[in-house]
Amino acid sequence: MVARVARSLLAGAAATLSACATATHAGPAAATATAANTSAPGAKSWADSVLATLSLRDKAAQMVWPWVLGDYTAADDPTYRRVEQLVRDQHLGGIIISVGSPTEIASKLNALQRVSALPLLVGADLETGAAFRARGGYFLPNAIDLGGATYFPYAMGIGASRDTALAYQMGRATAREGRALGIHMAFAPVLDVNNNPKNPVISLRSFGENPQLVAQLGVAFVRGIQENGMLATGKHFPGHGDTEQNSHLELARVGASAARLDSVELVPFRAAVQAGVRGIMTFHGQLPGLDTSSLPATLNPRIMTDLLRGRMGFRGLLVTDALDMNGVLGKMTMAEVTQRAVLAGNDVLLMPTDIPGAITAVVDGVRQGLFPESRIDESVRKLLVAKQEMGLARQRFTDVQAMRAVVGDSIDVANARLAAERAITLVKDSLGVVPFAGLPNSARVVSVTIAPRTDLGAGVTFNAELGRAFPALRSISLSTEQVFDATAAAAAAPGQNAQYIATPQPRLLPALVENALRGAQGADLVIVSSYFGASSSTSRLAAPEGMADLLTGLQKAGTRMVLATFSNPYIAQDLPPVSSYLVAWGGSPLMQRAAARALLGLAPITGQLPITIPSVAPYGAGLRREARAASASLPAPAVP
Repeated sequence: MVARVARSLLAGAAATLSACATATHAGPAAATATAANTSAPGAKSWADSVLATLSLRDKAAQMVWPWVLGDYTAADDPTYRRVEQLVRDQHLGGIIISVGSPTEIASKLNALQRVSALPLLVGADLETGAAFRARGGYFLPNAIDLGGATYFPYAMGIGASRDTALAYQMGRATAREGRALGIHMAFAPVLDVNNNPKNPVISLRSFGENPQLVAQLGVAFVRGIQENGMLATGKHFPGHGDTEQNSHLELARVGASAARLDSVELVPFRAAVQAGVRGIMTFHGQLPGLDTSSLPATLNPRIMTDLLRGRMGFRGLLVTDALDMNGVLGKMTMAEVTQRAVLAGNDVLLMPTDIPGAITAVVDGVRQGLFPESRIDESVRKLLVAKQEMGLARQRFTDVQAMRAVVGDSIDVANARLAAERAITLVKDSLGVVPFAGLPNSARVVSVTIAPRTDLGAGVTFNAELGRAFPALRSISLSTEQVFDATAAAAAAPGQNAQYIATPQPRLLPALVENALRGAQGADLVIVSSYFGASSSTSRLAAPEGMADLLTGLQKAGTRMVLATFSNPYIAQDLPPVSSYLVAWGGSPLMQRAAARALLGLAPITGQLPITIPSVAPYGAGLRREARAASASLPAPAVP
């Protein structure tokens, strides 16, 4: 039956392509108009007519979405052929696309749409804009930035700006650029209230620790996405902020009471639901305040159906967080996880470890009486309606050539640059070191960059901007070593289904610290920058070991110093007290440029902490600095 429908749909798509061969790319405006038209009577007709043709297995396949890398691959590459075969033979309903350059993502999505029986609904984690996944990376050995989509600050940087207009513009750019790439559903924004400084996985992905601020900025981001032709997805319901466990590595836990959850964690989700957010993504963690069951929230019908669907009134698409994560797998089989996810009310089963097996598990669940076929119909109808709203019933392909007129255009880049500058937060500056405008061009300035070996762009733009002001700038890069020890239970004793393994705590070896201290001798100013923070493999959010020794050594030498972080805003609590502490909210080239310009006095500093940094600074802290006129000897600001 799917083949018959597919022939009809492909014929229609071919006619549309032929008719539009010389037309300009319609862009998000057309998608928005299409979505608006679905509110008219008969809007569900395509979805209902397709649903009526699907077998039970094909219905189940609409709910199962695999992970696909957005890299370049030849047509006969084995990894691509496996994905293509899954899409073609299993009749999948959608995919989640991951990292790659914009052109490669668009090209690959077109290729997969071409072999799919029904149009694919494509999702992606676009938390800081389309660039969260669509960047060209860096060319080795020169660390040349290959460009890509527009990169906004992390959500916590938008929180530091307190600006809902910037949140909206970030959503607008996300939708425009994402749709041009062939993506229809942003797995963003993060609506978690990050009120636990030890959280190893959310951190600056959240707008902050204040539930009202997170709600306001989250709703603005949702509106920016959905008013420009894309589906938004708030995550991770009912809240992943107050945890000390990384759900990629182990089952997380939020121990707050029901009353506290209602007044804090649920506030942004409630606001987003009331604002019409189309998707919600689940949390792989236990919340005993809501249910004493050992089940993670993703698999818990009392949380996903009774609370979210029932009491909160959410009627959109419920998407599991990745089902290959240790926080949901535990000791269950993938088939059991899949069936429990359906029972809990999920519509999209994201990234199961066995795609055909997950489809079979859904079919078996119906045949074994675990849930009725009408339950599957309910999810599939919503997915088909979403495809219709995105215009996929008429046109499933994206125009790769026209994409260059949208992705990374000057308007979105200007907004991202403004957001980056507004985000910069000067937490401390007791000696009045910032800005550096009083230093002569001949000053001996040393920039020490501490970053993982894999972060090829760390410090590149930052040091280039500083070097324009201080030609004698000395750059020192320190990479950590992984000294293996029992840093986390997940690392020491992974579960039987473990898909993620914790990265050992990063450590600067003493020889590297000593070398950096020698390189900083006699400096008029030293800037120490860190690019370490939360990630899918971080088990404990803390400063790299040995970094405290570096700061202590600089202080003993009487060196004037500024500490800057581009990733973990809480890092100062793990280090000796410093007189100057600046927070930038992400390591993208735009964010690095904004931090350097702020330090040089070429841009004002206005950010306020959207979090509390224990023993360092309270919520709302942030020193203001006016921009100083650039010296005649300084060149114009660098173009990103």
